[in-house]
Amino acid sequence: MLAKPEKRQPQKGEGKKRRHPGGDGDTGVKKKRGGKEGEKVQGDGGRKRLDALSVGYFRRVGERLSEGFEDDEERVMFVENVLSEVKGKATLVAMDQTGSITLQRLFPLSSPNQVGEVLAELGGESGSEFKAVACDRCGGHVMESAVRQMSRWTESPQKEPSATTEEEEEEEEEFGLLEAQVLSVSQVVRGNSAEFIKHVHGSHVVRTLLHVLAGCLGPPRTESRPGVKERNVAPQLTDFEIPTSFWYELKSLTQTLMDNVNLSVTDAAASAVFQTMLTVCHRKRPKLCKQLLKRITEYLTSRSAAPGVSPLLVFLKDQASSRLIETIIQLSHKSLLQGIYKNHLRGHLVDLALHPIANFPIQRLTAASAKYKLFLKLFDELIQGVEAVLAAGHMGVIVQLAESCAESEEKQEDMMQCLLHAFHCAEPGSRHVTCLPLFMSLLTYEVYYHSDPAEGSTKTEIPLSSMCYHGSRLVQALSRFKERSHLLSSLRTLTSADLLTMASDPSGSHVLQALITTSSDKGRGKILKRLEGQYVQMACSRLGSRVLEAIWNSASVSHRQSIAQELVQSESQLRSDQFARHVWAKFALSHFIHRRAHWQEIQTGESKRRKLFSDILE
Repeated sequence: MLAKPEKRQPQKGEGKKRRHPGGDGDTGVKKKRGGKEGEKVQGDGGRKRLDALSVGYFRRVGERLSEGFEDDEERVMFVENVLSEVKGKATLVAMDQTGSITLQRLFPLSSPNQVGEVLAELGGESGSEFKAVACDRCGGHVMESAVRQMSRWTESPQKEPSATTEEEEEEEEEFGLLEAQVLSVSQVVRGNSAEFIKHVHGSHVVRTLLHVLAGCLGPPRTESRPGVKERNVAPQLTDFEIPTSFWYELKSLTQTLMDNVNLSVTDAAASAVFQTMLTVCHRKRPKLCKQLLKRITEYLTSRSAAPGVSPLLVFLKDQASSRLIETIIQLSHKSLLQGIYKNHLRGHLVDLALHPIANFPIQRLTAASAKYKLFLKLFDELIQGVEAVLAAGHMGVIVQLAESCAESEEKQEDMMQCLLHAFHCAEPGSRHVTCLPLFMSLLTYEVYYHSDPAEGSTKTEIPLSSMCYHGSRLVQALSRFKERSHLLSSLRTLTSADLLTMASDPSGSHVLQALITTSSDKGRGKILKRLEGQYVQMACSRLGSRVLEAIWNSASVSHRQSIAQELVQSESQLRSDQFARHVWAKFALSHFIHRRAHWQEIQTGESKRRKLFSDILE
């Protein structure tokens, strides 16, 4: 196994600072028995720390874990040896950076009972020590990792009708200790709820605990690295079975947390805990979630504010409470949404959409109302301030308004006309064909074409440029409208070079793909006609090749044949290109060259199947 460095006498002055062993030449693979050197601690501002020899040992444990194991027996023996070293000093190991990382990697390889034993030591006899560990920068991660192991409860074999009592007892014994420790953690949290949910590290433990008690987990939390932009995407949750005790404990924990609902609007960490609580309850305990939503909304709307001003208008403009209100809006049922709008937000939507923070909850409200008639009222109010919102740079509000129009199939013509006026391409009518570049770049006619309103409607031809993310999202939403004639007419006025630029652009490629794939066969043919001569360059582009594949999947046999005919003329170039070679294989262009009749037969069969499935779905 893994050798532990031999005990040596400290040299003069050595104990004054933390040292990292590595120069002692110890790289053995056998585990040394005995010795208590790892239990020594050093004082640092009154706080005990893991000694340098043990830090080096756990660093080598991490290296050994990276190598993997040949069989389960070797893995089990290794885990037992390491955990025997952890025993008696689990708190020190958990609160050390190296030890914390090692334990987090070790828990998934350990049995539930072994994880329960480590948790039991971390909590002490009464569980009172959990708070100090959970609120530590390193210890909090260990607590989360340990609690998450309860999700493996579903991995236990399903009980057969003939299962013996002994097998049931073994299963209960395997998870019994871990279950008891998770419940103990929850009880400690309930006893110190205010301190936990406000703490930057402790609040994460509470959020993980809520997930586990509810029976759904997302991916493990990782430390964010400087310079790395996090994607603002909701994590995918995985459901698992839970013991009956967790069902009752979740209700008790949520009731205790609700006693500190005042913190949810003043503290960012506490707000995140309440958001997690609502999210997991909505997924696993809808009735409980409905009660929590009602109570939190009643609290938010009952606070004192200026006479005649709803307190919700104040909370919407606060960083911490606005995030909570976003979650409430996303999870609310119809009557609660209607009450929030009617009693608190009506007449204030444009002002809120112009606010740098409050515009985000307004986006959530617009999205949530798309399923109800409430959306018509929201639209009529927001449409009055579209130009002001665009000027403020809050493009998400405009994009969401268009997406809700597409989803609800309401107010689509009004939305399109409003955008034409906002981008100054409604009058005269000859400007309609310029709408696509303007929408994609989010620039008005005069700015995009560098024209002076006083000089009339003359425009100079300029290459397609300035495509942006929100502009792409806007046009993708508009492409789902029933009436898309303005967009398609504008697309057909673009040159072949512009279409190639569009296909190779991170934002424009999504627009081109959406417009082509949603067109009729006749309309698609007109667009493909303008793309002739560009297919080889598209195939050799990282983004263009994806657009070409999407076009191929929606094209008729005759269109596929014309695309293939152009591509095979550049066989050597396509076969040697890192992107185009995949296009060559997926389009079966070798078959097209050497076995044309067979290729035609296959493409015809695929076209028929696609049409059949399309008819069934419709």
